[in-house]
Parts: sequence; C-alpha cells; structure tokens
Amino acid sequence: MTNPFDTWALDREIVLVKVLNHPRQKVFAAWMDPRALAQWYGPTDLKIENHEADIREGGIWRFDMVGLFEGQERRFANLVRFLEIVPNERIVMDHGTPDANDPDRFRATVTFDEQTDGKTVLTMRQLHPSPARRKIVIGFGAVEYGLQTLDGLAAWLDT
Repeated sequence: MTNPFDTWALDREIVLVKVLNHPRQKVFAAWMDPRALAQWYGPTDLKIENHEADIREGGIWRFDMVGLFEGQERRFANLVRFLEIVPNERIVMDHGTPDANDPDRFRATVTFDEQTDGKTVLTMRQLHPSPARRKIVIGFGAVEYGLQTLDGLAAWLDT
C-alpha cells in the first residue's frame, strides 16, 4: 500500500493563511515553546493540556484538547510527530491521535514568510489521507477551527 502523503493532491488539501504583525523569528518561536502552544493552539472553546512535548525534528507533542460539549467535558487526544523543522522557515508534521495506525491523521506544513514590512505570512497546508476525509473534516468545522487557532496565535503574539 502506498503512503498517501508521498504525493500532494489539491482534492485532499486545506490551506489556511494569516498575516501576523510580528517578525517570523517571533512567530516561529511561538511554535517551538510547549507552554506557548498550550496558551494559543486550538479552537477558541478548547484548552490544551500538554502531556509530552519534545518539539524537535523527530520529536512528538502529545496533548489533549479539552472542552464542554452539551454540558459534558470531552477530551480529544492528539499526537503530533515533527518530521521536519527548518528554523524560521518551515515545520512539517503529522497530526492525529496517539493510535500509531490512525487512518485519519493528516500531514501539515507550516511556512513562515517575512514581508519587507516585518510582518509574517503564516501558511498552514493540511494534506488529508483522502478526498472523503477532507470533506468530513471540513464538514465538522476544521477550517473555522484552524482559523480560530491562527487568530489565537495572533492574539498571543500581541500580548
């Protein structure tokens, strides 16, 4: 069986872009600090609980997203594997659950492009394992949640 992440396909991709009013070194640093990630990462109504954070190429970040749904606390276990980290330029990671064979994990590539005015264009490209999975995650709000995450980063950087 071939790896779905060996080739990029537009019908499996979600692209999110945010212009941040900070230099790319500062934006990149917010991704490298586990305490910072816990403060800004994720949808607005969810909090992050870190369990393990080895943020380096070859490392992992294991965390729960926690929130209230219909009056009940729900936990969503996440595992990020850092595949490539080029300081101040790019982070490539696989994002899914702690299940080593998670069929729904996706590949994310985050790039940091500094403009001449000192602002940073952050682009997050997600590659899902199939067009059907992409459609499912869009249906449950992944685009909106991703934009909330980037808004949370912007707010954190501004403090």
